Formats: sequence, structure tokens, C-alpha cells
Amino acid sequence: MAELLEVAEVSIRFGGVRALDTVSLFVAAGEAVGLVGPNGAGKTTLFDCISGRLRPDAGALLFDGRRLDSVPAYRRARMGLARTFQRLEVFPELTVRDHLLVADRAHRGAGALWRDLLNMAAVRPEEAARVEEILVLLGLGELAETPVAALGLGRCRLVELGRALACQPRLLLADEPSSGLDGDEASAVAAALRSVQHRRHTAVLLVEHDLGMVSRVADRVVVLDAGKVIAEGPFDAVVGDPGVRRAYLGVTA
Repeated sequence: MAELLEVAEVSIRFGGVRALDTVSLFVAAGEAVGLVGPNGAGKTTLFDCISGRLRPDAGALLFDGRRLDSVPAYRRARMGLARTFQRLEVFPELTVRDHLLVADRAHRGAGALWRDLLNMAAVRPEEAARVEEILVLLGLGELAETPVAALGLGRCRLVELGRALACQPRLLLADEPSSGLDGDEASAVAAALRSVQHRRHTAVLLVEHDLGMVSRVADRVVVLDAGKVIAEGPFDAVVGDPGVRRAYLGVTA
């Protein structure tokens, strides 16, 4: 598979702390990669560099062969990079369907956001079809007209995922999607991510502390510790690596 995202020797400092130290990794088109490591390893910092919230001090980021150095975050999104966040942000009064419709219009630059939020803009058939596809993909069809305020956290995570998918990404950056979820809810989110990858051929870069979710979603795993890549490969081989067990699991045997 062709490389879709390439991170080449990326480094960044915050004061005297080197948050990322010559980090290199790649994500192939249609591939799901898990990015794991202990707190403070640099995972979210790397996401911020990829999505355009931070600019590295050194190294290069390429998306589909194009360098991202001078590309602002909103243009990266329109190139096919979408991101979810650990901290959930939703409009409680909007329905599930309306969340996806607003995201679809924001991506396409169609309509005014204030009209969408006030439910004043007529829905075009092609918009309705795109939103319906996402509802079905994520198993949210029966909740389409439900205000998000009435949903549990697990379903809200799926709504957030749906908003990202409304941008029709080629690569989805999923930041701790299991945060705050119970086992069943985390399993539902994992299944949704796999479905997105397989049915839409969307590449996924997943930051996650829940190794069970990583094992269900990722084709390959990259481990960060203290801003450096210390291991990568299939899940079972990486988790069994003594260096990974020391850094991530706190054990050596």
C-alpha cells in the first residue's frame, strides 16, 4: 500500500523539554495504526503537529506526498485530514442528524452556520443522502432525531466520529476515543472505527490507552516513550517487547 502520511524525523521542544525527538512513522492508505505509550510520551503533541495546531522545530510531515509545513489546519482538513478529540464538544440542543448536517456543510462551505444552528436552511437531497450514509455506517439511524443532550457518552463519541466522517477524510486521527467509556461502549466505538476503515477505506491513526481497543482496531502499532519511537509492528509482538513492557506497562516480564 502507498504511504498516505509520512512523519520524517519530527522534533519539537517546549522550553527545555523535547516533546518529540526525531520521530518517524507512516500510515499507508486504508491502514489502521495504533499509537500508544505512557502519559507524556508525546502522542497528542504529534497529533497536534499532524493536524496543524503545532509546527515542528525540525523534520517533515507529508500527506499524499505533499509537505504540510506551510499548510494551515483548515486546508489540511480539506485535503482529507480529520481529527476527533479526547475532550468531547457537542451542541446539546441539536439532533444527531443536525450535527452531521452542520459538519457536512462546514466541510463544503455551503450555507451559513448560524442558519444551520437555527434550523432555517432547507436540506438538499444530496446532503440528506450523505448524512444518512453516515448514520447507517455508525448504527445511529434510530437516534437520528434525538437531541444529543439525551444521549450517553458512548453515543456522543459516535456522533463526534460521524462529524469527522462528514469531512470525507482519507485519514482519521482518533484521539483517545474510549476516554470515559465503559467496556461495551468502547467495543461499539472500536467496531465503528473498523467499519469506517473497511467500508470507506479510510486510514486511521489511533491514540489510545485501552490496549484492548487498539488490538481490535489497529493493523500495526507504534509505541512512543519520552518523545521517541521505541517499537513498531504487529500488536502481539509489540506488546511482548521487553522495552515496551517497561515503558508502557511498567513490568519487565
